Amino acid sequence: MDAADWDATVWDTKYAGQELKWGSPPNQFVVEFTTSLPPGRALDLACGEGRNALWLATRGWTVDAVDFSAEGLRKGVAVARTATNAIQSRLRWVRKDVTELIVEPNYDLVLVLYLHLQPGARKQVVDTAISALKPEGILVICGHDSANLTDGVGGPQDPQILYTPADLVNDIDGRLDVRTAETRRRDLAEGSALDAVVFARKTDVGSATIPA
Repeated sequence: MDAADWDATVWDTKYAGQELKWGSPPNQFVVEFTTSLPPGRALDLACGEGRNALWLATRGWTVDAVDFSAEGLRKGVAVARTATNAIQSRLRWVRKDVTELIVEPNYDLVLVLYLHLQPGARKQVVDTAISALKPEGILVICGHDSANLTDGVGGPQDPQILYTPADLVNDIDGRLDVRTAETRRRDLAEGSALDAVVFARKTDVGSATIPA
């Protein structure tokens, strides 16, 4: 999103209509990093229409899906109603601005996907995500890489709200053990997008490193 898009009414308009804006399959990096994890409790920050939250719930996770767009959450609830009662019972939809969220360390997994804010606000959300993690909890962050402006397709066109894996590692600031911090290519119909991807774990002694 561009900086001017940090407005719930703007996103309500974007999510209006019958079609899912981002489609229904989960994000490929969520699948990659969480498929082998035992189900637990997850927090999906800026969940949009809830595709990743719903996918996790189908795999046994209990998920708090948070977004400030009432329309996005409405569509998430509507899609979830096509699932079993057991899956629906594992989902909690929360309308809240993630920059104002107060959390307890109750989560085994936190997702922050394609949330593009000014650097100070981005770090604030990363702080919230870290605070939400239980010991050994997992954080997955993914968004449009700064290099996507010149070498990829789609995504925000405001360089101030894009970031690199190193930017995310700096936001984490040694509080987690960073296992993956990379720029990844994501294939789309119109070409390839470049994403900054971070996978990190909360340990007793955090150690943030960027793989060579």
